[in-house]
Amino acid sequence: MSQHATKTRQDLTEPAFLTEPSFRGLAIPELSAAAATEKLVASLRLLWRERRIVLRMALAGLAVGTLLAFMLPKHYQSTVQLMPPDAQPGAGAMLAALTARAGGGIGAMAGDWLGSKSTGVLFIGMLRSRTLADRLVQRFDLRREYGERLNQDARNKLAENTGISEDHKSGIISLTVADHDPTRAAAIAQAYVEELERLVSELSTSAAHRERLFLEARLKVVKQELDQASADFSRFASQNTAINIPEQGKAMVEAAALLEGQIIAAESELKGLSEIYTPSNVRVRAVQARVSELRRQLEKLDGDPGTATSGTSPSDRSVYPSIRELPLLGVPYADLLRRTKIQEAVYETLTQEYELAKVQEVKETPSVKVLDAAVVPERRSFPPRLSLMLMSAAIGWAAGCAGVILRSRWQQVNAEHPGKILAEEILRSARLSSHRFLGMISGRTRQALGSSELPEGGQ
Repeated sequence: MSQHATKTRQDLTEPAFLTEPSFRGLAIPELSAAAATEKLVASLRLLWRERRIVLRMALAGLAVGTLLAFMLPKHYQSTVQLMPPDAQPGAGAMLAALTARAGGGIGAMAGDWLGSKSTGVLFIGMLRSRTLADRLVQRFDLRREYGERLNQDARNKLAENTGISEDHKSGIISLTVADHDPTRAAAIAQAYVEELERLVSELSTSAAHRERLFLEARLKVVKQELDQASADFSRFASQNTAINIPEQGKAMVEAAALLEGQIIAAESELKGLSEIYTPSNVRVRAVQARVSELRRQLEKLDGDPGTATSGTSPSDRSVYPSIRELPLLGVPYADLLRRTKIQEAVYETLTQEYELAKVQEVKETPSVKVLDAAVVPERRSFPPRLSLMLMSAAIGWAAGCAGVILRSRWQQVNAEHPGKILAEEILRSARLSSHRFLGMISGRTRQALGSSELPEGGQ
């Protein structure tokens, strides 16, 4: 009897299809969806009733965002774009050695990428290197501009204001510098390119670079040897009046032959005059004197040891070396001349090789080519004022909605709930502390104002 009554009451309270096992689980989602809809409608009604509070919060957020948008310092960005470096034969080994000398994280990164990437990866690593950053910090005195005491802090600040990226398809490198001063932003971006080119030239270790350094050092040594050989040759020629030994010998032999011919002619004339005139005759004595002078000149030219006596007057001595001295001077003269000629030939050859090595070094060194130069930006990049204002207004609106909903739920909590009692005690103590703090501040302010007014009242 009781079981039948219970079943009858259950049939009256629930529809028949809900009692079936296959449909019993469908009632719960419908009920939960209805409850969620009711909660949503209730929340919307609550927000509509308290729309003034929500609107005030949104306006307050808008005001705060507007204040921030106009108080935050402006930033300007200047961008420079670099073309990808040309691929050179054998540039991989050169760049690997270059990264090894550059140090830091450049070598590790370039070692992983040089086999499959262009030298643009190397350029990016060098742009981020500490060496280049230190040069820029010193060049623009960024410690003073950024208000930093240490170089490391200035480098970190510069790195934060610098963005470097590479287009993997085209290989173009983009470098962006942000700064409060638009002119300085463009100057730093351009200085990045200049210091990069300088660093590449300094760290280049190609075969042509090594050859140029060797030739440059060798040229200095050969130049010194050539100067010494020329000085020795000039000193020897000056001391011995040896201008040109072969030409001097030829000229002196011809002069000696001419003198001998003149002597023969004068002796023949003297013999003819002696048969006609006495030895005291004027003509005979003149021819005899001429013959004696010609013989003396021939002896001087010939270098007869009998004429080179200590009693010989300076006028009788020859300015140029005699025929007998020329063979003795010829050997050292030829040796010094040959040494000078060899040094001249070596110096000319090394000079030609040095110029060729410089040209080849320029070809093998990766060149920094600027696609778009840095220009002074005309518009600020930060802060985005409109976005900041809209975002602040949205945050204020969301905070207002959340505050209204939380306050409504807080009011629905039982007043005797332990958590609510604890929260109210904390709020009361916080309010009391704030009142005390504000009262203390106002009292001190009044004392300060009163002490400042006393001298005026006394006067």
